[in-house]
Parts: sequence; structure tokens; C-alpha cells
Amino acid sequence: MDNQNNRNNQNRNNQNDNKNKNNKQGLSFVILTAVITTFLVLTLYQFQRNSTAEEITYDKFLKMIEQHKVEKVVVSSDRITITAKKEKGERIGKEYFTGVMRDDNLSERLYKSGIKYEQEIPDTTSVVVMNIVLTFLPIVLIIGMFYWSFKHMTKGGGPMGIGKSNAKMYVEKETGVTFKDVAGQDEAKESLQEVVDFLHNPGKYTGVGAKLPKGALLVGPPGTGKTLLAKAVAGEARVPFFSLSGSAFVEMYVGVGASRVRDLFKEAQKIAPCIIFIDEIDAIGKSRDNQLGGNDEREQTLNQLLAEMDGFDTNKGLLVLAATNRPEILDPALLRPGRFDRRIIVERPDLKGRVDVLKVHAKSVRMDETVDLEAIALATSGAVGSDLANMINEAAITAVKHGRNAVCQSDLFEAVEVVLVGKEKKDRIMSQEERRIVSYHEVGHALVSALQKDAEPVQKITIVPRTMGALGYVMQTPEEEKFLNTKKELEAMLVSMLAGRAAEEIVFDTVTTGASNDIEKATKTARAMITQYGMSEKFGLIGLESIQNKYLDGRAVKNCGEATAAEIDQEVMDMLKRAYGEAKRLLSEHRKSLDKIAAFLIEKETITGKEFMKIFHEAEGIDPDAPKKPEERIAMSPAPEEPKKPEEETAMSPEYEEPKKPEEQIAISTMPEGSNSEE
Repeated sequence: MDNQNNRNNQNRNNQNDNKNKNNKQGLSFVILTAVITTFLVLTLYQFQRNSTAEEITYDKFLKMIEQHKVEKVVVSSDRITITAKKEKGERIGKEYFTGVMRDDNLSERLYKSGIKYEQEIPDTTSVVVMNIVLTFLPIVLIIGMFYWSFKHMTKGGGPMGIGKSNAKMYVEKETGVTFKDVAGQDEAKESLQEVVDFLHNPGKYTGVGAKLPKGALLVGPPGTGKTLLAKAVAGEARVPFFSLSGSAFVEMYVGVGASRVRDLFKEAQKIAPCIIFIDEIDAIGKSRDNQLGGNDEREQTLNQLLAEMDGFDTNKGLLVLAATNRPEILDPALLRPGRFDRRIIVERPDLKGRVDVLKVHAKSVRMDETVDLEAIALATSGAVGSDLANMINEAAITAVKHGRNAVCQSDLFEAVEVVLVGKEKKDRIMSQEERRIVSYHEVGHALVSALQKDAEPVQKITIVPRTMGALGYVMQTPEEEKFLNTKKELEAMLVSMLAGRAAEEIVFDTVTTGASNDIEKATKTARAMITQYGMSEKFGLIGLESIQNKYLDGRAVKNCGEATAAEIDQEVMDMLKRAYGEAKRLLSEHRKSLDKIAAFLIEKETITGKEFMKIFHEAEGIDPDAPKKPEERIAMSPAPEEPKKPEEETAMSPEYEEPKKPEEQIAISTMPEGSNSEE
């Protein structure tokens, strides 16, 4: 505790010193600005005084004296200043000036006319000083301003401060985020809580000989909460938190990134213990392998980061957190222990995690008693934290739009659809023929799913167009969270995907472009079954593709030759043809149900899963209340029976066994007879 207090006092002293330096710098800037402003004001005032007087000729000046229009005359060394008498409506008389002429009778004329006149006594010293000041002061001020600007702008490294770190610093609890605000990532929080406890109680760990991990790399798909976890660590540890993106180190000037890295660690060490968080570190941490393309500026920045992470002392409590969704392209030197000691995986939340995330975001939203967050979590398999937060917000907006003061379950399901497929396009009016085609297409998907025991149950069917391009869709909700898919389930998925096209061909004897997305998904699934999951009898258990960018697009890269790739394409075609034939068979055998459900969908435009199953049971003559035999999703095959031993073997006494001939570890082959060893 004493060590923690000493560090806190040291942090306060460092912050006070920085404040004093900033105050001095601010005071010098204010003084410089005041001097420049004063000079400009005096110059403008002098210029204004000179510009108010009007220049006239000497003969006009004499005429004004004769006409008694002059009130006062001031004769100086280089000019004669004339003040005219006030005219009607004027508060002061106008001023004129003219040049000095050799006129010995001027004073006599002025005296006779009763005009006040005087001769200025020249002050040669003040004139000389003023001329010097007006000549050299602007030059001195300009030089001083440039010197001050250059000194302070280059203090962080590089002209205009481009080498200075631009990291945002959140002091102590200013992040406003704790581990209570992060849900669905229990394993990641557990790993980071150990780091927080180390920052709180370093003596407990150092007494055993443990050291604070130098760095922790947060890896996961976009939207899973990597940045939120880093802020929660800083909020829990109550230490300063530097936050910046990897792209903040990148500039067009060579050496700027390295300078910013040095400045960042220098500032962080002044106020340690603290946390440095670098988001999207792949912008500067990309591997230096020539296959990915070289970049001198980026490599210099990475080298400086590697040197800094090796150089700082962990006893000061300086922790580096970084986040990326492309760990496969990071440099191996950056990932080794001693720099990033821990790799924390921030995966998509499972069912329980999604429920917890929904509860966190639903705290500030008023909801009624119909809300079932577990049902929403079950319908959003694969969604990340940002998706779920967006769904809660969309549900609240939908409730307000419908005039309700609380969110209900229907608002949440509508929000799920908005996030997944977009809003309804109520202004798009389809013809009756197209509505019929879309209706049979979607009912084909749903009906085949209901006919297969390995398919997911239907939640909703609609033929209302959506903003993301769908003319209709079938929403299916799994009955439980799945982490594995069997071959039968994947084959059932293929049949369901192609059932829409099969329904079009059976009913209308033609096909449309509406199945393009279904064909794309079916092809991707069939190819994965063959090349990645080893579910093809022809190719067996060979891996023909590998996944790159696992946390982004999940693009597959071939690991085979062109001839094998052509065979893979043929195998995919055969698999899709079998699935398409099965879909056509199922729909042809249940054409009555297909027509009845499609007619109801055309009338209602949107039907629920319960309405769909009710019509299906009526058309098929199935009693929904009849007891069903429970079936296991993945049943175990019975073990084969052991073959019975012959009677002779069973009659032999086990006490006597023929001794086995010892086998040599490396057998010597015998030479056949008649061969010559010398040959």
C-alpha cells in the first residue's frame, strides 16, 4: 500500500511539474502576443492620425488666411498643420497640412489675422530613437516569433510538431468503463483481472518473484469489445490510460512514426504506472517479410516499438495493450514473449454471453413483461456485442415510433430483422405475378425445412421487400446453441437453400434470378464440406483449403493444384445436384401443402412460424398433439459384437503357449541361392 501511495504522489508531482511548465509556456505566449498587439495598435493609431489631415497647396493655405477660415497653425520642421474654423454642424474643425515654404511674411499675416500659431521645437533625440524603434522593432518581433514557434513546435520532434505523440490520455477513472460494463467475455476478463490486480497490489506478486506482463494482445473479430475491454482495464486499475490507433504513427515523412513512438513511451514513463492501448496495431506491426511488401517508414516505426517494449522496466508498472483482428500478418518479433506476453482471444459470445450482453445494454431501456432476452439471443447466433447493442437501440426507436412507452418482444424481433436484412421497403410495389413467385420461393424454403428432421424450425416467413435487397425471406431459429454441425445437418441445409429454386421450377416450369444468394451460400457450404471438413468420399480427409483472415472475411485459399481444383468443382456440382433433386422430390410429394401455405402467405404477406406449422399440419393431416418419440441429434452407433472363438482354441489350456521366436529390430535379408555376392 505504501508503494502504491508513493507512486500516486510521484504521479501528482510529475503532473504538477508538467502544469507549471505549461503555465510558463502560456505566460510567455501571452506576453509576446501583448507586445505585438501593442505595436500594431500604436502603428495604426499613428497612421490614422496622419490620414485624418488633408494635404493642400500653399497658395490655398494663404487664401484660407485671407478668408479668415483658419483657427490655428502649427509650424513644424517638415510641415505646416492648419486647423480650420468649425462650420455649422461640425464638432471640430478640419485639419489640413502643407509643406514648409521660405516665407518671411507668414508670421505677420497670421498675427494680423488673429490666428493662433506656434513653432514646434524639434526633439532630435526622440525622433532618432523613434526611427530606430520603428525600423528594427518589427524585425526583432518577427525573428522572436519565428524562434518561439520553431522552438515549441519542434519540441516533440520534427517541424510543426509532427513527431509528437497525439495519444489521448484518460487520467485515472475518466474512462468511465469497468468490467461490469463488459459482458460475454468472461475468459478475457479473467485474464485481464490478473493484470489489474498486479497494478493494484504489486507487492503481492513481486514478493514471489513475479513480474508484470509487458504486453497483452487482444485478438478477435470486429465489434466483440476489444477497445471496451482495454478501457475497462484502465477504469478498474485507476491509472492513466493512453489511447491511440496504429495509423496515428503513420505519416508521409520518414522517421515521424519512430519519433512518435519514442515520445509516447517517454510521456508514459513519466506518469507510470499507466496503460498504453494501441488499437489496430496491424497498421504498424505488419510482418517485415518481403512477400507482404516492404515499407521503410513502417518498418522503422515497428523497430522503434520493438526497442521500446524491450527497454522499459516492468517494475514501473507500464503495460502495453494492443488490439487487432489480423494476427496472422503481425511480425513474429512483436508476438514473442517479452513483448506481448499474453494473447487474449475475444471471440463472438455464445448463447449465455449474448444474453449477458443484451442485459447490459437493456439496463437503460424501459421494457415490458413480454421481453424474453434468451429468445432474442437464440435468434442472433453469431452476433457480436456491437450488433446486439444496435438491436436494443433499434428496438427502443421502434417502440417510440409505434407510440409505446416501453419495448416489447415484437420490437426486439423487428430490430433483429432490421439489423440482419434491413428495413421494410413499403414503397416498392410488386406485381401480382412476382408476389406469387416470391411466395412460392419462400414457402419452398420453409416447407423443406419442416419436412427434414435435421433442419432448424421456422420462426417467420415474409414477402415484404427489405432495404438490403431481399424480396422476401424465411427466418429460422435454432432450438439450442450449436457448436458443431453434422454431415446430415449440412446436407439438410443444402436442400433447404435450393428449395426456393426447386419450388419455382415445379410450380411455374421456369426459374428466376431470385435464387442467386441461395446458390452462393449453397456453393460455399458444399465447397467447405469437401475442402475443409473432409465430408467427401472422393477426397476423404485431405485438407484442400485453408482459411486466411479468420476474424475478417474468412477467405479460403487453395492448397492444391489446378487439376485437383477442377475435380473439386465437379464434386461440388454433384453435391448440389443431389441436394436440388432431393428438394424437388420433397416439394413434389407435398405439393398440396405448398399451394395452401403459399396462398395464405400471398394474402397475409407475413406469417409466423406457428401459423405456418398449423397450416402444414392441417394439409398433411398430422396431429400436432400426438406424442413424439424423442430422437437424439447425434445418435451413437452400437458397438460390434466380438466374434466367438473356435472350440479348438477354447479347449486349449492357457497354461502352455508355444514360445515366440524373437524378432530382430532390423531384419537381414537373405540372399537367394545361386547368386554371387561379389556381383
